[in-house]
Amino acid sequence: METLTLLLQLFGTFFLIGAFTIGGGYAMLSLIQAEVVTAHGWISESTFTDIVAISQMTPGPIGINSATYVGYDVLAQATGSHLMGILGSATATLALVIPSFVLVLLIVRFYTKFKSSVLFEGVMGWLRPTVVGLIGAAAVILIVKTTWFQGTPTFTIVAENFPDWKSWCLLAASFAASMWGKVNPILVILGGAALGLLIY
Repeated sequence: METLTLLLQLFGTFFLIGAFTIGGGYAMLSLIQAEVVTAHGWISESTFTDIVAISQMTPGPIGINSATYVGYDVLAQATGSHLMGILGSATATLALVIPSFVLVLLIVRFYTKFKSSVLFEGVMGWLRPTVVGLIGAAAVILIVKTTWFQGTPTFTIVAENFPDWKSWCLLAASFAASMWGKVNPILVILGGAALGLLIY
């Protein structure tokens, strides 16, 4: 019964994430973190960072990869069963995809009718900066942990993600390579992995 409840919670959580996230996987990360780490406490902050890193390195959209990983981890940890972990992966992934699938079908049907509408252009004008904000929030969440006490926020560095000055150097080098060097993201990831093996 507890397993069924957990599956339903997983489905409901990822269905809502899929329904209310606009802007793709990176925009989805802040909402996934808020739900699975903060609201439900299914995984820790450091595990979430590991999930993001693995999801980034594996083929496919980062949001779906994250949902698959979280679904597996939550059910496998709760039941101790590899098969239940796979069921958790399938549940979270399916729940995340259903809203987008249905919405895209509707958009394809009606897009040609409304694409020149002033209302449609207005909505898209507001959504674009919102998406950029969500992506930025996902990046900040991986670096800074925010806690609220009596309405006042306290910001602390996520120690598991940045244990020493070498990790900050890796962050700076990756940022510079992507931003100014225009290095392929795959090469940045592989370079970071290689340097991590050498340094740590």
